[in-house]
Amino acid sequence: MEEKPKSKINLNRVEMPRQDPKVRAHNYKEVALGYTDEMVKEEASRCIQCPKRMCVSGCPVNVDIPEFIKAVREGDMPEAVKILKSKNALPAICGRVCPQETQCEAVCTLAKKNAPIAIGRIERYVADWDLGNKEKRSPTELPPPTGKKVAVIGSGPAGLVCAADLAKLGHKVTMYEALHTAGGVLMYGIPEFRLPKKVVQAEVDYVKSLGVDVQLDSVMGKLATVDELLANKFDAVFLGTGAGLPMFLDIPGENLNGVYSANEFLTRVNLMKAYLFPDYDTPIKIGKKVAVIGGGNVAMDSARCALRLGADEVYIVYRRSRTELPARHEEVENAEEEGIIFKFLTNPKQIIGDDKSWVKSMECFEMELGEPDASGRRRPVVKPGSEFIIDVDVVVVALGTTPNPLIPSTTKGLDITKHGTVVADEQTGKTVKDRVWAGGDVVTGAATVISAMGAGKRAAASIDAFLKK
Repeated sequence: MEEKPKSKINLNRVEMPRQDPKVRAHNYKEVALGYTDEMVKEEASRCIQCPKRMCVSGCPVNVDIPEFIKAVREGDMPEAVKILKSKNALPAICGRVCPQETQCEAVCTLAKKNAPIAIGRIERYVADWDLGNKEKRSPTELPPPTGKKVAVIGSGPAGLVCAADLAKLGHKVTMYEALHTAGGVLMYGIPEFRLPKKVVQAEVDYVKSLGVDVQLDSVMGKLATVDELLANKFDAVFLGTGAGLPMFLDIPGENLNGVYSANEFLTRVNLMKAYLFPDYDTPIKIGKKVAVIGGGNVAMDSARCALRLGADEVYIVYRRSRTELPARHEEVENAEEEGIIFKFLTNPKQIIGDDKSWVKSMECFEMELGEPDASGRRRPVVKPGSEFIIDVDVVVVALGTTPNPLIPSTTKGLDITKHGTVVADEQTGKTVKDRVWAGGDVVTGAATVISAMGAGKRAAASIDAFLKK
């Protein structure tokens, strides 16, 4: 019998169209424009439907990736949506900000040929199709109510996923958000040009459609403590309060006017809509020369926001080399295309003010890389006598965040690390306190959206198992 010829593997990954850098540097519209119908089918057809399904094991929420891609290839979009949303409550968000290149795509069989399937881009297409075709959406079938009640504190990615999964299991969920809009870091931290706020709110609406009651302007720890929630009406509590307390360098001049934490800067720009001036007259210093200290995604977001606000020059000041940059390659590339200036192997010594206490310059050291530190990256060491001055009028410190101490300080019986994070079991999210779980940045410190979602999902499964006992 004649053997059937093997089909040739297609290694031509379909690139996603983006706004022109010269145009997008002056607007807040989304940079990545998404696949067309033809593009998504072409990219989906590249998937070889591996029997090992390594991509699924690389996904923190275990999405059935080959199955939803197959449905896309066959043109069955309702089925693709159903498969995707059975594991992922926030696919339109993940398709935009999840670092697929280090997770599902990194272990794709075709990654060995430097042509992994663009899983994130296909996911975004499917999610956007769903948002645009609500009339074709099959309603989520919910089981009969269990009579159990769970409080979820925080409406960021961990809280949203935990709440959605618990609601799908029949439990009554009330989600408390300290701010006036649900979404947590998805709303205040990530700029419009990377994650449109209407997309976030559409995903929040989906979670609400499952029966989750969202209470805004509710600062828990003040309005009610965790113990009061447990004593009054809730059978369990999930802490998904994130990491909103900024870290600083502790150098002279950090208290000058014109110095922002990235948290404050991005909150003013995104949540308080400073980018829509004069429709929203949010106070923010529009610098002509801006330095952003740090090398992560938050630093890239801050720098690109400063550029769009009207800065003439924006610097990323990073103490290591390009090789050690923690930001996504895509975000670094976008920033460079837009004209952000990278100052590698540079570390601030002090921020210098004028006679009215406004920033006028920053003195920096040149650095060189020594032996690796605990993170595995080479430790930056000061070059003696290498000080130099950068003229700047705004400085944004983007060095990371730790959890707000309000919940830990008002909750007896929680274990807290020296970094202020809540101690919780990695697999279940269970804390040492009875009936209390935690997940996301409040446990890990600042990390990715998808890792927080994974933590929310695992905690929901553990809470459900506990409630069913």
